Amino acid sequence: MEETLTIQNVVASATIGTDLDLNAISAAFDYAEYEPEQFPGLVFRLKEPKTAALIFRSGKVVCTGAKSVEDVHRAVAKVQSELSAAGFPVTTDDPGIVVQNIVCTADLKTELNLNAVAIGLGLEKVEYEPEQFPGLVYRLSNPKVVVLIFGSGKLVCTGAKAVEHAAGAVERIRNEFQSLGLM
Repeated sequence: MEETLTIQNVVASATIGTDLDLNAISAAFDYAEYEPEQFPGLVFRLKEPKTAALIFRSGKVVCTGAKSVEDVHRAVAKVQSELSAAGFPVTTDDPGIVVQNIVCTADLKTELNLNAVAIGLGLEKVEYEPEQFPGLVYRLSNPKVVVLIFGSGKLVCTGAKAVEHAAGAVERIRNEFQSLGLM
């Protein structure tokens, strides 16, 4: 049975220029928020794709909230385009987008006994303290991701640099659980 992987958030970094005047950008766009005493970056919110670009004076950008890697590329291009059209010195060249983190969810569609899962996977590989947190934390080294596993069979995978890594982690967990007789 194939689980559906749902991307919840893609976080990526890029570079769109140097020495940006965040006060001037904030004044030029009503959907930009800049409060340097709270946070050193300007928050540039886009409706389509629904994302937030954190823009720093250095020209570095962190795009968050995207539902796909394609949306990250669209969002960064839109930020470049809007700032350039308003006269800000941004590069229209390749911004060098690097995916930092992909957060996905999946559902194994079966109830899990997390105590049995913790023992089956090996206590040295997991963190499970049900009085502190209702999920089991499983850190995989290949692919290098962290998966939160819940008794409902739902999974949250974080730390992936590519969707394929998250999908591979979910498939690996399903196979491990099946071979251990946990599902």
